[in-house]
Amino acid sequence: MKTRNISEFIDRHYRHFNAAVLKDAADAYIAHLNGGGKMMITLAGAMSTAELGVSLAEIIRQEKVHAIACTGANLEEDLFNLVARSKYERIPNYRELTPQQEKELLARHLNRVTDTCIPEEEAIRRIEKFVIEEWVAAANNKGRFFPHEFLFKILRECRLKKFYEIDPADSWMMAAAQKNLPMFVPGWEDSTLGNIYAARCITGTIPDVHTVRSGIEYMIELADWYRQVSQGSSIGFFQIGGGIAGDFPICVVPMLNQDVVRNPVPEWGYFCQISDSTTSFGSYSGAVPNEKITWGKLGVDTPKYVIESDATIVTPLIFAKILGW
Repeated sequence: MKTRNISEFIDRHYRHFNAAVLKDAADAYIAHLNGGGKMMITLAGAMSTAELGVSLAEIIRQEKVHAIACTGANLEEDLFNLVARSKYERIPNYRELTPQQEKELLARHLNRVTDTCIPEEEAIRRIEKFVIEEWVAAANNKGRFFPHEFLFKILRECRLKKFYEIDPADSWMMAAAQKNLPMFVPGWEDSTLGNIYAARCITGTIPDVHTVRSGIEYMIELADWYRQVSQGSSIGFFQIGGGIAGDFPICVVPMLNQDVVRNPVPEWGYFCQISDSTTSFGSYSGAVPNEKITWGKLGVDTPKYVIESDATIVTPLIFAKILGW
């Protein structure tokens, strides 16, 4: 039988249902870029712990994504994996764990994310040390930066290099830092480092709570980015999962057009969401794309795709097709 690459395999076998939407969405992504368009990718859930960086980092290096919106968890967990991968533990039978077994993982300082346990001491506390140093230095110098800017600085200065346990080429944060990719991290406070930051503000280690810039400031930065980029290019929206990582950035268009009301901006020029959320009353993550037309986020003619499947399976396949693998 003839050996095929991933792209050829998808073209040959992915003909119907969710498989066909996967192919169509990937082809439309490629067409959007070939037409001079730009693309934002949004990362929900625990995509970094799922090691999406293996394919996402290459997408970034090849400039096939032009901005990322992600949860604080995805921001930090890529670095946790970078410095502590050998200490992670996989729990294949995670659905069968008893409460007592979960408590035993806690006693071993293993924080479980589905089938993967993040080692607290080797991952979280190791990163914490370097980040706190940056927070305190910024506070003492009256500096204020976004959450991702602190991590980009640490990566660019190679301060974690001696701890690397994976090929840094598989770290999407490393690729993003090297490209200085525009980043937007709504709700960063809902992350491990966000909790640590709040704790250090409470204890007085960090004297100014405003040292880390806020989500509202991220929205203002996003508005500036969208206005500038959309003047010359259609901007697409590739949403992995649901939640705030997608809900926050997609709202920048109606905010600019309905609330700022100065110079109108175009709606998002491409939309794809990978989600297994059930379409139901009140479920924004499961809402069909047409609902977004009523909010002024998408246009009638915007190419729209929903792939109802597991993002950890679907996303690497789409990225492989976009990369021509």
